[in-house]
Amino acid sequence: MELIKILFIGDMFGKPGRQAVRNFLPQVLEEYPADLVLANGENAAGGKGLTVDVYRELMELGIHFLTSGNHIWDKKEFLKDGANCPNFIRPLNYSALQPGAGYQVLDTPRGPVAVVNLAGRVFMGQANDPFEAIDTVLPALQARSKVIFVDIHAETTSEKACMAWHLDGRASALVGTHTHVQTADERILPGGLGFITDVGMTGPRDSIIGAKIENALFSMRSGLKKSMDPAEGPLQFNACYFVINADTAKTERVERICRIQTLS
Repeated sequence: MELIKILFIGDMFGKPGRQAVRNFLPQVLEEYPADLVLANGENAAGGKGLTVDVYRELMELGIHFLTSGNHIWDKKEFLKDGANCPNFIRPLNYSALQPGAGYQVLDTPRGPVAVVNLAGRVFMGQANDPFEAIDTVLPALQARSKVIFVDIHAETTSEKACMAWHLDGRASALVGTHTHVQTADERILPGGLGFITDVGMTGPRDSIIGAKIENALFSMRSGLKKSMDPAEGPLQFNACYFVINADTAKTERVERICRIQTLS
């Protein structure tokens, strides 16, 4: 029986998020050996967006593949330069006019894994129906890989949970991203799909979802926008670990991971 082990790292926020990966990933992999290391990278450059340099840095840190979300094109040069970054996807249910793909089938030592990125629609802006989008590509994906791993980048817990139950028995695992707060509801659904509503955030712990507290507080109180620059201070590393049976394509173990930097 082959078991495919996947580590998914929650939304990395700016330089502190990348530093948290540098600090924590090696020791986490000692405890949770992984055939595939995935991460959500849409906030990895300055807290919003991605660049080629940041993409390359993340690959060098040991991440194999990046999912993304609504901020993926915030660094406008990435609209063009992203074509030089093969190990990332944007949400499947975005317009076909946008560059990039919404899924990719990856090779691992224990078999292929199809990775799919979806975007929610509730409070999230323009996107096509994620349920219809995944149903459209699922037969082709199942023909190429038994194991299917989904990241739904969405605001509401209900939309993420609906997608999990919608795919239970048809996909192997589903993680929620975007809200940057790790949820304590990791579980395996009856059909074998491993699920967590939100993996959390990798970056500055003493922050407002990664950003400087004073800036976020000013924006919240005044109604005026202020730059959401990454905060400083202690770091956190949020992730979720999945052990999937390559023959049945069902998750056999799911465990959330939270590491906090301790300051002497």
